[in-house]
Amino acid sequence: MSPSTVTEHPTYRIASIPADGIGPEVISAGITVLKKLVSTLGSFDLQFENFDWSSDTYKKTGKYLPDDALQTLKKFDAILFGAVGAPDVPDYISLWGLRLAICQPLQQYANVRPTKVFRGTQSPLRNCRTGDLDWVIIRENSEGEYAGHGGRSHINQPWETATEVSVFTRHGVERIMRFAFETAAKRPRKHITVVTKSNAQRNGMVLWDQIAKEVAREFPEVDVDKMLVDAMTTRMVLKPESIDTIVATNLHADILSDLAAALAGSIGIAPTSNLDPTRENPSMFEPVHGSAFDITGMGIANPVATFWTAVEMLKWLGEEKAGDALLEVVENVCERGIMTKDLGGSATTLEVTNAVCDEIQRKFGGKSSG
Repeated sequence: MSPSTVTEHPTYRIASIPADGIGPEVISAGITVLKKLVSTLGSFDLQFENFDWSSDTYKKTGKYLPDDALQTLKKFDAILFGAVGAPDVPDYISLWGLRLAICQPLQQYANVRPTKVFRGTQSPLRNCRTGDLDWVIIRENSEGEYAGHGGRSHINQPWETATEVSVFTRHGVERIMRFAFETAAKRPRKHITVVTKSNAQRNGMVLWDQIAKEVAREFPEVDVDKMLVDAMTTRMVLKPESIDTIVATNLHADILSDLAAALAGSIGIAPTSNLDPTRENPSMFEPVHGSAFDITGMGIANPVATFWTAVEMLKWLGEEKAGDALLEVVENVCERGIMTKDLGGSATTLEVTNAVCDEIQRKFGGKSSG
């Protein structure tokens, strides 16, 4: 996708889908901060359009998305997504009805989850210093264990049967491997760990390993190692400094990235990018933390994951300097101790948001966001 107005002062159209739980709270905070950044820097514009697609929509209409949702989203340069999930809607309905119903048809096959220990925050790992844990996890986002193949038969009978079929295609594996190696090659350490479980899963995961080996030959500058997913969890805890880029299947990376966020201090700071690397479709950016109905409406949700998600969105849109500037501002605020409870602080969502806006003004000057 290209900006809606291709000029020296571009305007990017952003579809906002706050959805469920704390989603509206953190997306509102994210948009507030982005508007402040844009008005302060003055080098580009963002136009937001809100879409009320949520579990409430599902309960009222029987579906999460209108029939023309995908065509509507294709008109935008990026999608900023909150969270999906409600206590009174089964998770498999909400996930497949909204998030996966966007990701898969729009070919957002590369899920990218960076992880690091922010200045001012603390990892639960005893000897982990700032800089020791600085990873990016590349998750295959279109097939694998979440391909949606399988079924149930003889329901409520003693012989009831359910199958959940993992699907690994050469096309799907090859494109995520190439993306992951390209990512590793751009990072200073030029190191990648291919996560697998081919000792027990002897078909799809063997193909996964084989294609990883084939693609690796195209990147002689990248140092490669391979690790079983169970062993990878212990390595993440015991030797975080030995890891840089990780590539894993849909399920494996889903689990490992939540562990990574916790090891960095809180799942409340973790961002996600759902990318279509071909740029034929808009990519979607979301915080990892989910809908968190236990704290919805309390005003204490951590907006940092959404701020970091906004950073990744800006970089994908080509506004690298603005993204780097926002990330530095967010870390500065954390370093001053202005953090929500999950990071050991006492600030509210609004207080963290205001502190980030104030830091943007202090650091970059310019006009007020109004």
